Amino acid sequence: MYSLIYNEAIEMYEELVEWRRELHKIPELGLELPQTVSFIKNKLIKWDIPFKTMVNGNCIVGYLGAGDKCLLLRADMDGLPIEEESELHFASLNGNMHACGHDMHTTSLLGAAKILKKHEKELKGKIKLLFQPGEETFTGAQAVIDERILENPKVDSAFATHVASVSPVGTIAYGTLTATSVYGFKITIIGKGTHGAMPQNGIDPINVGVHIYQGLQELIARECAPNKEVTLTIGQFNAGTVNNVIPKTAILQGTLRTFDNDIKQYLMKRIEEIVNNISKAFHAECQIDVLTDIPVLCCDKERNEQLAKVFQSMNPAFNIVSGLHTTGSDDFAMFSEKVPSSYFMIGARVDSNNVFAHHNPKVCFNEQVLPIETAVYVCAAMDWK
Repeated sequence: MYSLIYNEAIEMYEELVEWRRELHKIPELGLELPQTVSFIKNKLIKWDIPFKTMVNGNCIVGYLGAGDKCLLLRADMDGLPIEEESELHFASLNGNMHACGHDMHTTSLLGAAKILKKHEKELKGKIKLLFQPGEETFTGAQAVIDERILENPKVDSAFATHVASVSPVGTIAYGTLTATSVYGFKITIIGKGTHGAMPQNGIDPINVGVHIYQGLQELIARECAPNKEVTLTIGQFNAGTVNNVIPKTAILQGTLRTFDNDIKQYLMKRIEEIVNNISKAFHAECQIDVLTDIPVLCCDKERNEQLAKVFQSMNPAFNIVSGLHTTGSDDFAMFSEKVPSSYFMIGARVDSNNVFAHHNPKVCFNEQVLPIETAVYVCAAMDWK
């Protein structure tokens, strides 16, 4: 049966490519995705799939099947604020980019919706099709959970996929501790502005920020065991507007990622201590704001193994790989914390020597993965009992 589903998805290849390219041209950000949502709505209406919107109209939930139990299929839809440099003829021109493949996920879940509608009577339970905004900002999953996506009907399990630009097409990977937690933070340092020629009259927040940056990096170097997978990254350091003025404020934003909750809690406390103590030492004030707090993405081992067998039966040539364990993060973890979940990574490497990782302005994804990802969604739903 599952090989027949895969064949159905292959027959949709040209259609899937067309949808993907339309979506690739219009990447939208965060929790504001009106064009993307409109595209999905039109498809679901055409296929007579009932749906509702959430998150101020920027999220769509479609409904299929019947029965006592419910499976959530999730695809993220948002892009990144990156100027595209892929040189694709359908590249985005709006200043944003689908540099993480979310256009692939959205397309594949749409393809799955169309196939599942044809097989609706064969489903053994209810299916929720979640087209989610705000994954890149780690806000979308929490937003839909707050609006009770896991209720009415109650969700018993969840499933998601993600394409991988560095893995060959035909590779499907899974794991138990799949992705790290992520604690996102913003540090605001408040000093005292002054003329650049008279630094003694001010309190330089850039100087304070540099010391804080060094102190945070030394947390990893000297307070975390080398065998612990911990990453602390400062991705933003903003201060000042001209070269001869010491500014009043400086802002650092960063993320802490780990698979160990005890280490996470320890380092969160140490970040606060370092920021406060260094600021105090240089007579500056400081403030720490929590931007995100996403748990480790833990998957259900038994369900993973069952799905791995299903996906292998789609095509015996597929390379099914266990042990997926990445220091990336995904807010699908918010669902996995609440219901048994599975998350599979699907190879989408282009046939080129110029292979780039996700979030790179030149990254490309192989469209041959579209029927594979589509069939994976469908088979996960058809296997649901």
